[in-house]
This record gives sequence, C-alpha cells and structure tokens, in this order.
Amino acid sequence: MDTPAHPVATAAPPIPDARGLNLFRADPYAAPLAQRYLPPALHAHLLPHLDRLGALAGGHMDELAATADKHPPTLSVRSRAGADESRLDKHPAYVELERLAYSEFGLAALSHRGGVLGWPEPMPAAAKYALSHLFVQAEFGLCCPVSMTDSLARTLRKFGDPALVERVLPQVTSQDFDTLRQGAMFMTEQGAGSDVSATEVTAARQDDGSWRIHGDKWFCSNPDAGFAMVLARSESEPGLKGVSLFLLPRELADGSHNHYRILRLKDKLGTRSMASGEIRLEGAVAWLVGERGKGFKHMADMINNSRLSNGMRAAGLMRRAVTEAVYVSQHRRAFGKRLIDMPLMQRQLVKMTVWAEQARSVMFQTARALADADQGRGDPALARILTPLIKFRACRDARKVTGDGMEVRGGCGYIEEWTEPRLVRDAHLGSIWEGTSNIVALDVLRAIKKEGSLPALQRHVDQLLAEGVPCPPALAAMQADALRQTYALAERAAREGRDELARQAASLLYHAVSMAALRWEAAGAGLASRALLADQVLQHRLAPRDPYAIPTDESAACRGILQDAL
Repeated sequence: MDTPAHPVATAAPPIPDARGLNLFRADPYAAPLAQRYLPPALHAHLLPHLDRLGALAGGHMDELAATADKHPPTLSVRSRAGADESRLDKHPAYVELERLAYSEFGLAALSHRGGVLGWPEPMPAAAKYALSHLFVQAEFGLCCPVSMTDSLARTLRKFGDPALVERVLPQVTSQDFDTLRQGAMFMTEQGAGSDVSATEVTAARQDDGSWRIHGDKWFCSNPDAGFAMVLARSESEPGLKGVSLFLLPRELADGSHNHYRILRLKDKLGTRSMASGEIRLEGAVAWLVGERGKGFKHMADMINNSRLSNGMRAAGLMRRAVTEAVYVSQHRRAFGKRLIDMPLMQRQLVKMTVWAEQARSVMFQTARALADADQGRGDPALARILTPLIKFRACRDARKVTGDGMEVRGGCGYIEEWTEPRLVRDAHLGSIWEGTSNIVALDVLRAIKKEGSLPALQRHVDQLLAEGVPCPPALAAMQADALRQTYALAERAAREGRDELARQAASLLYHAVSMAALRWEAAGAGLASRALLADQVLQHRLAPRDPYAIPTDESAACRGILQDAL
C-alpha cells in the first residue's frame, strides 16, 4: 500500500544569496551622501529615481548583466551575399541594459540638457555620478560606452565647430533609443598606446573641408558607435604637434556605412558584455574638432572625464563587493556564530569599506572640481591633479577589494554563477584603460611640476578639514605630520624628477584628499561614521606603521563603522 506523500520542510539555503536586494537601500551611505552633495530640491527629486535604480541594480539588472556577460556580442564581417557590413549582434539582455542606461535614466545626457528624469535643467556632475555609481554595481561593461558618449558630448561642446555641435549633440544626448547615436574614442594603435606621439594613422584634408582618415586602430571599445573621436596625424611635424582630433560618423550623409571596417573583436578577461575591436580606416570621412595639431590637448579633456569615470566604476565595483560581503557575513554561520560577529571578519569588512568609501569620496570631490573648473568657479589645477589621482589609486584598490569579497563568500565566490568572479574580472580593466598605473602616477608629478597643482590640492584639503568634523585630539599631531610629509615627498619627487617615487607620492596624496573629504562628509546628516573611516585612512594608509607592534584595540571603531550591519 502506498503511503501518502507529505510536504518536506526545507531549511533556508546555507549559501546566502543577495539577489533582489535594493542596492541603494542596502548602502548606508548612498542616501545621505546624495543629500550632502546635491542641492536640496534636486536631492528630493532624485531620491525615488535612485531607489528605483537600486532595486533594478540588485535584481533585474543583475540578472541581465550576468546573461550579457555569458553571451558577448558577435561580429558579422560580411553579409550572406558577400557585402562588407561590420555588424555587431548584441544579446537582448545587453540591449535592455542599454535602454535603461541611455533612455530611462539618461546617464549620458543628463549633464548636457534638461528634461532627463523630469528635471528641467542639466544636472550637476554629482547627480550623474551618484546614479552611475549605483548602475555600475550591476553592469560594468556598458558604463564604458555610456562614459564615452557623455565625454564625447562634453569635448564636442568645448572644441567643436558650432554647426557641427548643433548637428551632432542632439543625436548623442537623445533618450529616444531609436535615434540615439552612442559615442566612442579610437586612440590606441599597435605602436601608440600610452605614447600618443607615436600615432601613425593619417588624416588628409579634402576640398570640401572634410578629412579622410587611413590606418589601423588597435583597441576600440564600442566600435559600432554612431560617432567616435579619433586621433590622427594631420601635419608633417613629428610627435604630438602633428596630431589632430576628428569626429568620425558611422554613417555618411547618404546613409551608407563610412569607409572603415571592424576587423575582429577582442576576447577580453572582463567587460565581456561590451564589444571592443580592431578597426581599419580606409579613407573614412571625418570632421576636424578644434585646432589642427592640438589633438592631444583636446583629447586630454575627454580622457580626464574618462579617468574620473574609471574611478567611479572602481568605486562602484568596490561598493558592490562590500555589500555582498556584508550580506554573506550577516547570514552565514560558522562555529556557532555569524561571520559578522567575529572580530577578524569585522576587520576585513572595515578594511574593504575604507577603500571603497575613499574612492567614492574622491569621486564626488573630483566631479565637483571638474564642474567648478568648467564654469570658471574653481582652480583648474585642482581638477588637473584629482583626475589622475582617482584613476591611479581607486582602480588599483578595486582589484584587492573585489578579491577580498570573493574570499568572504568562500568557494562559491570562485564560481561564475555568483557575482564575485565578474567583479574581479571587471576590476582589472581600470588600471589599464586611459593610462596604466605608471602613466597616471607620472601624470600626477607632471601636474605638480608643470601646472602648480600641489598648492591647489593643499588649499582644498585645508578647506575640507576646516569645514568637517575635527580630527580626534589624540590623532591631531599624527594627521598634521602625515600631511606635512605627504606634501614634502610629492613636491620633492616632482621637483627633482624622481619618477620612481611617482606611485608612492600619488598614493599619499590620494589618501590625504580622501581623509579630508571623509571628515567633511561626516559633518552631514547620517554620515557621522565617515569620521571613523577618516581615522582609519590616517592610521593605516597615511601614517607609518611598525610591522611588529601590537595595535591598540580597534573593535569599537569597527563596530561604529559596521553599526548598520551588526
């Protein structure tokens, strides 16, 4: 006789799964930092949009991103009838992410025109980066094309012929997905990576005022973009003086494809959802942007914006890694305890949080400095040094923090079904694109030596400290001495041409700025624990440490930083 079936009680799975978590609400700093950096009316207007994006990023977008990562775009070189077509086929999951980024949230448009998300004016940079920092926690690869589209619009507005701006800008800032033309930048050649002066692609002027470009570009992300900024040699002079900046359209006036081909796509470690390829320019039609022979100077403006975007993306990756690690440690038990109740785990989570929040603070500070410089309110020398600083340090820190997040999850963190492997793979991108770590560290010294950026940075740090929560008296002497030695080392390295000290100097300056920014932020509502993060930066990243010393008990500071998670 058969026995009746009875439902079997199932226990909660032992592997904590944060899928579906609202990443905006799960981040204790997201809402109060938005309030600290945004005008009150805009902050109130954006809160529901940030909340909606947080829900999407932790749920639907996270699923789309995982699918797009496993199904990279493919290239069709020729049609079945034998015609050249250079067509990219993108997975529907990636296309849906594009729609969310460009159309629903207008991430590439909101700095350039009003009407995005119902706000009547262009939004300040802090709004763009608050939204993008949240978006990238779900999908990293797409944020590269979004950044390039935004940066192309910025550079075109600054240097382009007014008639060209009037014709192209509405296309790259459109929220209509069918009429939108995305942006890209084609710079790298096989022999001209960081050394742009070695550019060999050539441009020849035509009688109608347009230019024809010939040659190969070796690494072109978003290669089927509607418009791309291209560096090419237009003058007979060698080096940077002979290089100009051009705007390359994908389609010609008659609707036919411009005279260039995508030769192949790159098989990349990370950012697999987004296409990067090699392009052969075969007399492609383009328009000059800015002055002849000033191409690198004009492109540097676009690169600065892209470097900040790299830092933002690194900060977002780290924040996602921290959120996942905190969730796992809250819901996983071992040896009869929750992981988050164990002192060593608390220290690891705090260390990850410090690095992630340093990056977010410098992101907001750099965005503000760039906006102030653009509008004539601030010192351009400050923005000039902050952009390589965040690119250098935040992008390197992201590789460590995402790796630590993988370790917190344990063996499952090494399995591609989970978020951590994608975070680790994507994190390695930032240290390479728009200048490797050595290049950007040397650029920090260049900004000090040639553009006098160090005094501007010192004044900014002083102002932040004066307006922020004061340093605890017990640490005041340590802070003053650390800042003094930081500035002295950076100044000497630049003055004496000590290039081998560039990374050391850049790291110290980054820590100094982030510490001051954290203290300034701590004066805002709901941000008191940022002062504890600043103390950690001072004690563990700025001040010298004896490797044999037994440190004082920091359990109270750890609990203060993790108070919302404990």
